[in-house]
Amino acid sequence: MRIFSLMIAALTVLSACETTEGLGRDVEALGAGIEQEAQDAQSGQ
Repeated sequence: MRIFSLMIAALTVLSACETTEGLGRDVEALGAGIEQEAQDAQSGQ
């Protein structure tokens, strides 16, 4: 039972890391889009 609990804990940590990494990529892409819009607004486009 203890090994099973450790396996579940390890899988939970790994899935959380993947989710966080994916969220980081999404936030980075959103930031790039906002930055581009800001540059376009400053240049009058």
